[in-house]
Amino acid sequence: MPDYQLLIFDWDGTLADSIGRIVEVMHVAAETLGLPPRSDVAIKGIIGLELVAAIQTLYPHLVTQAQIEGFRDAYSAEFVRREQEASPLFPEVMSGLQRFRAQGYQLAVATGKSRRGLARSLQQHGLSDFFDITRCADEAAGKPDPQMVQEILAHCGVAPERALLVGDAVFDLEMARRAGVDAVGVAYGAQPVEVLRDFGPRLVIEAFADLALWLGDNVVVRSESGHG
Repeated sequence: MPDYQLLIFDWDGTLADSIGRIVEVMHVAAETLGLPPRSDVAIKGIIGLELVAAIQTLYPHLVTQAQIEGFRDAYSAEFVRREQEASPLFPEVMSGLQRFRAQGYQLAVATGKSRRGLARSLQQHGLSDFFDITRCADEAAGKPDPQMVQEILAHCGVAPERALLVGDAVFDLEMARRAGVDAVGVAYGAQPVEVLRDFGPRLVIEAFADLALWLGDNVVVRSESGHG
Protein backbone atom coordinates (compact mmCIF):
# COMPACT_ATOMS: atom_id res chain seq x y z
CA MET A 1 0.00 0.00 0.00
CA PRO A 2 1.31 3.50 -0.76
CA ASP A 3 2.53 5.61 2.13
CA TYR A 4 -0.36 8.06 2.13
CA GLN A 5 0.28 11.40 3.76
CA LEU A 6 -2.87 13.31 2.76
CA LEU A 7 -6.54 12.30 2.95
CA ILE A 8 -8.99 14.36 0.86
CA PHE A 9 -12.69 14.03 1.64
CA ASP A 10 -15.85 14.95 -0.18
CA TRP A 11 -18.42 16.48 2.18
CA ASP A 12 -22.05 15.69 1.22
CA GLY A 13 -22.66 11.95 1.26
CA THR A 14 -19.15 11.14 2.50
CA LEU A 15 -18.72 12.98 5.79
CA ALA A 16 -22.19 14.52 6.14
CA ASP A 17 -25.45 12.59 5.95
CA SER A 18 -27.10 15.22 3.75
CA ILE A 19 -28.18 13.33 0.62
CA GLY A 20 -31.84 13.05 1.65
CA ARG A 21 -31.98 16.77 2.38
CA ILE A 22 -30.45 17.67 -0.99
CA VAL A 23 -32.97 15.48 -2.82
CA GLU A 24 -35.90 17.04 -0.91
CA VAL A 25 -34.70 20.58 -1.59
CA MET A 26 -34.28 19.88 -5.31
CA HIS A 27 -37.91 18.73 -5.39
CA VAL A 28 -39.05 21.86 -3.58
CA ALA A 29 -37.12 24.16 -5.93
CA ALA A 30 -38.58 22.44 -9.00
CA GLU A 31 -42.11 22.64 -7.60
CA THR A 32 -41.63 26.32 -6.72
CA LEU A 33 -40.73 27.08 -10.33
CA GLY A 34 -43.41 24.84 -11.82
CA LEU A 35 -40.89 22.45 -13.35
CA PRO A 36 -41.56 18.73 -13.87
CA PRO A 37 -40.22 16.59 -11.03
CA ARG A 38 -37.13 14.47 -11.44
CA SER A 39 -36.69 11.08 -9.77
CA ASP A 40 -34.74 10.70 -6.55
CA VAL A 41 -32.28 8.51 -8.48
CA ALA A 42 -31.72 11.22 -11.08
CA ILE A 43 -31.12 13.83 -8.39
CA LYS A 44 -28.69 11.59 -6.51
CA GLY A 45 -26.84 11.16 -9.78
CA ILE A 46 -25.91 14.85 -9.92
CA ILE A 47 -24.92 15.30 -6.27
CA GLY A 48 -21.29 16.36 -6.16
CA LEU A 49 -21.51 18.66 -9.14
CA GLU A 50 -21.39 22.42 -8.70
CA LEU A 51 -24.99 23.63 -8.32
CA VAL A 52 -25.40 25.31 -11.71
CA ALA A 53 -23.95 22.25 -13.48
CA ALA A 54 -26.32 20.04 -11.49
CA ILE A 55 -29.33 22.18 -12.49
CA GLN A 56 -28.33 22.14 -16.14
CA THR A 57 -27.95 18.35 -16.05
CA LEU A 58 -31.40 17.83 -14.56
CA TYR A 59 -33.10 20.56 -16.61
CA PRO A 60 -31.14 21.09 -19.84
CA HIS A 61 -34.00 23.15 -21.29
CA LEU A 62 -33.23 25.93 -18.79
CA VAL A 63 -30.96 27.86 -21.10
CA THR A 64 -31.20 31.49 -20.06
CA GLN A 65 -29.21 32.98 -17.22
CA ALA A 66 -32.43 34.15 -15.58
CA GLN A 67 -33.92 30.64 -15.59
CA ILE A 68 -30.79 29.07 -14.13
CA GLU A 69 -30.41 31.78 -11.50
CA GLY A 70 -34.08 31.42 -10.57
CA PHE A 71 -33.63 27.73 -9.85
CA ARG A 72 -30.36 28.31 -8.04
CA ASP A 73 -31.90 30.98 -5.84
CA ALA A 74 -34.97 28.84 -5.04
CA TYR A 75 -32.74 25.88 -4.15
CA SER A 76 -30.33 27.94 -2.07
CA ALA A 77 -33.05 29.68 -0.08
CA GLU A 78 -34.74 26.40 0.84
CA PHE A 79 -31.46 24.67 1.61
CA VAL A 80 -30.28 27.46 3.91
CA ARG A 81 -33.64 27.38 5.70
CA ARG A 82 -33.31 23.66 6.37
CA GLU A 83 -29.63 23.87 7.26
CA GLN A 84 -30.44 25.89 10.36
CA GLU A 85 -30.47 22.36 11.75
CA ALA A 86 -27.19 20.81 10.66
CA SER A 87 -27.11 17.67 8.57
CA PRO A 88 -25.50 15.10 10.88
CA LEU A 89 -22.13 13.55 10.26
CA PHE A 90 -22.17 9.85 9.48
CA PRO A 91 -21.36 7.46 12.34
CA GLU A 92 -17.67 7.34 13.29
CA VAL A 93 -16.77 10.35 11.13
CA MET A 94 -15.77 12.66 13.96
CA SER A 95 -13.78 10.04 15.83
CA GLY A 96 -12.25 8.81 12.58
CA LEU A 97 -11.11 12.28 11.55
CA GLN A 98 -9.61 12.86 14.99
CA ARG A 99 -7.80 9.53 14.74
CA PHE A 100 -6.39 10.39 11.32
CA ARG A 101 -5.21 13.75 12.66
CA ALA A 102 -3.51 12.07 15.62
CA GLN A 103 -1.78 9.66 13.24
CA GLY A 104 -0.21 12.56 11.38
CA TYR A 105 -2.22 12.68 8.19
CA GLN A 106 -2.88 16.00 6.52
CA LEU A 107 -6.64 16.33 6.00
CA ALA A 108 -8.58 18.23 3.34
CA VAL A 109 -12.05 18.67 1.88
CA ALA A 110 -12.92 19.02 -1.82
CA THR A 111 -16.62 19.71 -2.27
CA GLY A 112 -19.23 20.82 -4.74
CA LYS A 113 -20.65 23.06 -2.01
CA SER A 114 -20.16 26.80 -2.04
CA ARG A 115 -17.62 28.33 0.33
CA ARG A 116 -20.45 29.89 2.32
CA GLY A 117 -22.27 26.56 2.58
CA LEU A 118 -19.19 24.60 3.63
CA ALA A 119 -18.19 27.24 6.17
CA ARG A 120 -21.65 26.99 7.74
CA SER A 121 -21.46 23.20 7.92
CA LEU A 122 -17.95 23.19 9.37
CA GLN A 123 -18.96 25.75 12.00
CA GLN A 124 -22.01 23.71 12.99
CA HIS A 125 -19.83 20.69 13.69
CA GLY A 126 -16.96 22.53 15.37
CA LEU A 127 -14.63 21.84 12.46
CA SER A 128 -13.97 25.36 11.19
CA ASP A 129 -10.22 25.16 11.88
CA PHE A 130 -9.81 21.39 11.69
CA PHE A 131 -8.76 20.72 8.09
CA ASP A 132 -5.44 21.76 6.60
CA ILE A 133 -7.21 23.10 3.53
CA THR A 134 -10.68 23.04 1.97
CA ARG A 135 -11.67 23.76 -1.61
CA CYS A 136 -15.15 24.55 -2.93
CA ALA A 137 -16.76 24.62 -6.35
CA ASP A 138 -17.30 28.39 -6.36
CA GLU A 139 -13.57 29.10 -6.03
CA ALA A 140 -12.19 26.47 -8.45
CA ALA A 141 -13.40 24.40 -11.38
CA GLY A 142 -16.11 21.97 -10.28
CA LYS A 143 -15.85 18.19 -10.21
CA PRO A 144 -14.70 16.16 -12.06
CA ASP A 145 -12.12 18.77 -13.07
CA PRO A 146 -8.97 18.05 -10.99
CA GLN A 147 -8.25 21.68 -10.07
CA MET A 148 -9.46 21.42 -6.46
CA VAL A 149 -7.31 18.36 -5.83
CA GLN A 150 -4.31 19.90 -7.56
CA GLU A 151 -4.57 23.02 -5.41
CA ILE A 152 -4.85 20.89 -2.27
CA LEU A 153 -1.76 18.89 -3.25
CA ALA A 154 0.21 22.07 -3.91
CA HIS A 155 -0.85 23.64 -0.62
CA CYS A 156 0.09 20.54 1.37
CA GLY A 157 3.31 19.84 -0.55
CA VAL A 158 2.24 16.25 -1.23
CA ALA A 159 2.82 14.27 -4.42
CA PRO A 160 -0.30 12.76 -6.06
CA GLU A 161 0.79 9.20 -5.27
CA ARG A 162 0.88 10.07 -1.55
CA ALA A 163 -2.72 11.30 -1.46
CA LEU A 164 -6.02 9.44 -1.17
CA LEU A 165 -9.43 10.86 -2.01
CA VAL A 166 -12.61 9.53 -0.39
CA GLY A 167 -15.99 10.19 -2.02
CA ASP A 168 -19.46 8.86 -2.71
CA ALA A 169 -19.91 9.94 -6.34
CA VAL A 170 -18.40 9.13 -9.70
CA PHE A 171 -17.44 12.80 -10.00
CA ASP A 172 -15.16 12.35 -6.97
CA LEU A 173 -13.53 9.24 -8.39
CA GLU A 174 -13.05 10.78 -11.82
CA MET A 175 -11.58 13.93 -10.26
CA ALA A 176 -9.11 11.76 -8.37
CA ARG A 177 -8.19 9.83 -11.52
CA ARG A 178 -7.53 13.02 -13.47
CA ALA A 179 -5.32 14.31 -10.65
CA GLY A 180 -3.36 11.05 -10.44
CA VAL A 181 -4.64 10.35 -6.93
CA ASP A 182 -5.90 7.04 -5.53
CA ALA A 183 -9.57 6.95 -4.50
CA VAL A 184 -11.86 5.10 -2.12
CA GLY A 185 -15.59 5.04 -2.79
CA VAL A 186 -18.24 4.97 -0.08
CA ALA A 187 -21.30 2.74 -0.43
CA TYR A 188 -23.49 4.70 1.99
CA GLY A 189 -23.72 7.92 -0.07
CA ALA A 190 -25.46 9.05 -3.23
CA GLN A 191 -24.52 6.51 -5.87
CA PRO A 192 -24.72 2.70 -6.19
CA VAL A 193 -21.69 0.55 -5.44
CA GLU A 194 -21.64 -1.01 -8.91
CA VAL A 195 -21.49 2.45 -10.51
CA LEU A 196 -18.61 3.50 -8.25
CA ARG A 197 -16.64 0.33 -8.97
CA ASP A 198 -16.73 1.08 -12.69
CA PHE A 199 -14.44 4.04 -11.94
CA GLY A 200 -11.70 1.89 -10.43
CA PRO A 201 -11.38 2.94 -6.77
CA ARG A 202 -8.90 1.10 -4.57
CA LEU A 203 -11.96 -0.18 -2.69
CA VAL A 204 -15.52 0.76 -1.75
CA ILE A 205 -16.22 0.95 1.99
CA GLU A 206 -19.56 0.13 3.59
CA ALA A 207 -19.07 2.46 6.58
CA PHE A 208 -16.70 5.31 7.38
CA ALA A 209 -15.03 3.25 10.12
CA ASP A 210 -13.86 0.81 7.43
CA LEU A 211 -11.45 3.43 6.11
CA ALA A 212 -9.39 3.39 9.31
CA LEU A 213 -9.32 -0.40 9.23
CA TRP A 214 -8.10 -0.43 5.63
CA LEU A 215 -5.49 2.24 6.36
CA GLY A 216 -4.24 0.32 9.38
CA ASP A 217 -1.34 -1.20 7.48
CA ASN A 218 -0.55 2.22 6.05
CA VAL A 219 -0.06 3.58 9.58
CA VAL A 220 2.59 0.89 10.16
CA VAL A 221 4.33 1.86 6.94
CA ARG A 222 4.22 5.53 7.95
CA SER A 223 5.75 4.74 11.32
CA GLU A 224 8.46 2.50 9.89
CA SER A 225 9.37 5.00 7.19
CA GLY A 226 9.62 7.87 9.66
CA HIS A 227 6.66 9.89 8.41
CA GLY A 228 4.33 9.42 11.35
